[in-house]
Amino acid sequence: MQSLGDRIKILRENKSLTQKDLAAMAGLTVAQLSRYETNDRKPDPESLRSIVDALDTNADYLLGRNEDPSPSYDKGMSMSFYGGPEAYTADEIAMMEAALKAYREQKKKLLDGEKEKN
Repeated sequence: MQSLGDRIKILRENKSLTQKDLAAMAGLTVAQLSRYETNDRKPDPESLRSIVDALDTNADYLLGRNEDPSPSYDKGMSMSFYGGPEAYTADEIAMMEAALKAYREQKKKLLDGEKEKN
């Protein structure tokens, strides 16, 4: 089974990145990255997140929990996939608020109907 360091190195090489390139992209020193790749050290959660983002992969793959290196947003879109709240336009926010309000009203009607039956 491949180690965390092996997986980082393989993905880095598959993307034709040097350790210096990846270290810069992830905000790490070359020495840190080298220690991670040789399994001399394990990255802290923030460093792991930076490596995941820089390699455009997912933490479960790097940690050996699955064999699919695809980014996690490919498996199910989260709200952050759409740029996060700071990227929403006023119109988008108004539409989401209206949809949430309608959903809540419908849910309340359904729950009230269930209460009346019981």
